[in-house]
Amino acid sequence: MTESGDVGVLIVDDESEVTDLYEAWLSEFRTYTANDGREAVTTLDRLSERIDVVLLDRKMPGAGGETVLETIRDRGHDCRVAMTTAVAPDYDIIDMEFDEYVTKPVDGETLRETVTALHARAEYADRLTRYYSLVATHANLVAERPHDELRESEEFVALESEIETVRRTLDESVDLGDHREFQHVLREFRQ
Repeated sequence: MTESGDVGVLIVDDESEVTDLYEAWLSEFRTYTANDGREAVTTLDRLSERIDVVLLDRKMPGAGGETVLETIRDRGHDCRVAMTTAVAPDYDIIDMEFDEYVTKPVDGETLRETVTALHARAEYADRLTRYYSLVATHANLVAERPHDELRESEEFVALESEIETVRRTLDESVDLGDHREFQHVLREFRQ
C-alpha cells in the first residue's frame, strides 16, 4: 500500500484562498496547485508521473473544469479526477469522465477521504489488470504445454504463486458491499 506522502494531488481552483486551504488540509499528501485551467494542463503535462489525483473546480474563467477534464482524458494522463465544485450535479454530468463529484462547501476530512479512495481505486484497478494478465499467461501455457512439463518448470510454479498472491491481495483490498465503489472499480478496469 502506498504511503499518503507518495500520493501526488493537483488542486485546481481559480480562487487562491481555496487552493491554499485545500493544500493545508491535504498536507499529508504531496500537493501542487493551479489557479486556472491552462496552468492545470501545463502542470499535468510537466509532472504527469507525479500526480495521482486531481481536485478540479468545475467553473473557472477561461478553460473551465470540464475542458480541463476532457484534456486530461484526451492526453491519457493516468490520474483520477474529482470535480470539486459549487455546481450541484445535474444530468449534464452523465457524459463527464470524472471519478468523483464533490459539491462545495467541502471540509478537510471529505477531501482527504476522497483523495485516499481515488488512489485506492487506482491501485486496485492496476492489481486487477495485473491479475488478468497473469491468468491469461497461465491459461495459454496450460493449453499448449504438457502438464508434467509445467509442473517441472520453476517459471510456471512461480507464475502460479504470483497469481495466488495477487488474488489474495485483491480479495483483501476491496469491500464490494459498497455498490458505488464497485461501479468505480469496474469502470477503471474497462479503461
